[in-house]
Amino acid sequence: MIIQPGQKLPKAVLREKTADGVQDVPTESLFAGRKIVVFGLPGAFTPTCSSKHLPGFVEKADEIKAKGVDEIICLSVNDAFVMDAWGREREVGGKIRMLADGSCDFTEKAGLVWDATERGMGRRSKRYAMIVEDGTVTHLVVDDPGKFEGSSAEAILQALG
Repeated sequence: MIIQPGQKLPKAVLREKTADGVQDVPTESLFAGRKIVVFGLPGAFTPTCSSKHLPGFVEKADEIKAKGVDEIICLSVNDAFVMDAWGREREVGGKIRMLADGSCDFTEKAGLVWDATERGMGRRSKRYAMIVEDGTVTHLVVDDPGKFEGSSAEAILQALG
């Protein structure tokens, strides 16, 4: 079952590559007392994710943060090394935090898994965007497989008002 607005995010540990190596990022502390936009996508270096989804959030980051958002997170079922390399390749700078859910734990608990096994890609994240306030989902849009619509940076800007 897909997580719904009004529900708390599941407890999980995400991962982030930093200068000190791969660090654990517990969702409980990450989201506590903060307003965060999270966008999830099927995979780093994949066509739509690389040409539209991530670049849109990089381009609109300042506008999104001006709406009272503390942080923007890009989340994918990739490892922390891949997310770091992709962020550097796409020049996200400090605008987007690139987090990994390599074991698919958070994505599974949130009901946001896309099984792309038949396409040779295994279990991935659905394409989505959410607004989270103090650990509670206040807005969520999940795009259908192969679509890129409601999870865009522009759509999140509209949802933020």
